[in-house]
Amino acid sequence: MRRILLSVRPLVLALAALATLSAGSLAASPPEQLADRVLDAMGGKKAWDDTRFLHFTFAGRRSHWWDRYTGRHRVEGKTKEGKAYVILENINTKEGTAYLDGQKQEGEEAAKLLELGYGTWVNDTYWLLMPYKLRDPGVHLASDGEETIDGTTYDKLAVSFDHVGLTPGDHYWAYVNRTTGLMDRWAFRLEDAKPDEAPSAWAWQGWQKYGGIMLAPHRVQVGGDRTLELGEISVAAIADSTFDSPAPVAAQ
Repeated sequence: MRRILLSVRPLVLALAALATLSAGSLAASPPEQLADRVLDAMGGKKAWDDTRFLHFTFAGRRSHWWDRYTGRHRVEGKTKEGKAYVILENINTKEGTAYLDGQKQEGEEAAKLLELGYGTWVNDTYWLLMPYKLRDPGVHLASDGEETIDGTTYDKLAVSFDHVGLTPGDHYWAYVNRTTGLMDRWAFRLEDAKPDEAPSAWAWQGWQKYGGIMLAPHRVQVGGDRTLELGEISVAAIADSTFDSPAPVAAQ
């Protein structure tokens, strides 16, 4: 569903009764109920709905500012050639303006940068917010049993997609901690993976509260030595000028 843009290739009503279920009964819960429990563990539907603004950096490569209510989005970073870009767009309409080394781009160059901006939003927000999106339209959930890892039992959710996202053929597996209800790891197999290619698994670490919601800023590759950081996470209000002006945010 979401193309992983790593150099190595790679938003739900919580059931009140669910909180009283025993750990043993959770394994038999329908997948939608398990997804609802995950959202509840992260603060609940109201807290998520009340979270309007998000700011974060992705792997030290680029910075995002997003108004979830209006779709306004700003992303800035550097191209492969080392040129600084600022992209101001609306992710709902995919319209906006793009700047390269401070110069406003037009025509095909602007279109390419706007496409880049949207693609990074899709990818990077999924790395940050995937557990909040388990009940999105077009997302299919299936129970995939349980697995015990280092003494912790996880209920597994298989996640697939129906013509949504940039790469709908991707498949994900969410490992839900039966004790906390949080997703401690995910695994994914991209749509262009070879049939015998094993899913890539990453641990989600450092769950903590930002405003009314829980987020995990650290990703650690399971069985590997790679890490990925979601930094500078904030849910504070973002000034309108951030979405309108290409000037550095600190100067606005």
